[in-house]
Amino acid sequence: MNKLILSLCIAEIFSLSSIMYFPALLPDFQAEWAITNTEAGWINGIFFGGYAALVPVLVSLTDRVDPRRIYLISAGINAASMIGFGCLAQGAWTAAAFRLLAGISVAGIYMPGLKALSDRITGASQSRWISFYTASFGIGTALSVFLTGILANWVGWRWAAGLMALGPLTGFVLFAFSVKPVKQRSSDEKAKIAFWDLRPAFRNRSAVGYMLGYAVHCWELFGFRSWLVAFLFFSLSLQPEVSSQFSLQNIATVIILAGVPASILGNEGAMRWGRRRVISAVMISSGVLGSVIGFSAGWPFLIVVCLCFIYCIFVMLDSGSLTAGMVSAARDDERGRTMAVYSFLGFCMAFLAPLAMGGVLDIMSNGIIGWGFAFAALGIVAISGPVWLRLLR
Repeated sequence: MNKLILSLCIAEIFSLSSIMYFPALLPDFQAEWAITNTEAGWINGIFFGGYAALVPVLVSLTDRVDPRRIYLISAGINAASMIGFGCLAQGAWTAAAFRLLAGISVAGIYMPGLKALSDRITGASQSRWISFYTASFGIGTALSVFLTGILANWVGWRWAAGLMALGPLTGFVLFAFSVKPVKQRSSDEKAKIAFWDLRPAFRNRSAVGYMLGYAVHCWELFGFRSWLVAFLFFSLSLQPEVSSQFSLQNIATVIILAGVPASILGNEGAMRWGRRRVISAVMISSGVLGSVIGFSAGWPFLIVVCLCFIYCIFVMLDSGSLTAGMVSAARDDERGRTMAVYSFLGFCMAFLAPLAMGGVLDIMSNGIIGWGFAFAALGIVAISGPVWLRLLR
């Protein structure tokens, strides 16, 4: 693997190694703070809301400012959000405030890191390296769940939050040393357009198709990840005789890691058999599985875990393909804007999905039927993805 790509991927993994802290301990926080499912959905969702609110500005700026600067500042903010959560979080409102700050920081990490990659790596191999970079998001997410479980059991959730600030600080150091500064130059024509004017990105019809596909993907992916540990906890509560044998965070880590090779292999398949064809088949398959998986909560726990494992694979098969398709469809002088809109639409849906699931669970009384309809809300939206890809060829 290219040395720069490897460094970017490792830096990304460490920079994102704290983002799943709250979802990984969701059952504990619900018990300690007596928060409802809807409130939990808000706290989960506000992270993505913070991301969506700032990403249009931060990523659009990368057309004019070296994304390295944005990345490093954001990694520092991410670390500060974890220290603040550990020291000051007292309930739903304060937890939401620090999760909002964490989401804002990730807006300056993920896509600016991808922009740094696409600025420095071009040619036929670009699609492959983009899929490795996007898959590294899943590794960082899985590492976050794993470390949260270990550290919270070892030193308690407050100290665990503080210690997990070391992850983004490590990412800061790795990125600073491995990615050399470059000067961004704007053409005269581009300089006439304010960096916050995103209209040129919407005029790129092919890119818009991938944007809407990514929005559907994020709805399904982040709704699933935000409520995964809580769903496993609920399933185990129906089978108390086996509850002491499992670490839910470790199980969730393995499930999320299954998406890493799936994202890479999905992009390889898209390169071979056609990007839109592969993405459409994957979205329909994951949507069908998502529509029924919640109703399996009462089945033997190992079967439930296997279904979640398979579901995660299908959810992630199109992740790298969508992002690589967007980058290839973007015009060179509008790549930052295109990435900004792409990420904004995706994470707006990521903000809404956990909240929608929490609302369904409260309305349906948090039983098997409730979990069934909550997951079905993810699956039904996922099935709509191929429609947008077809309409916007």
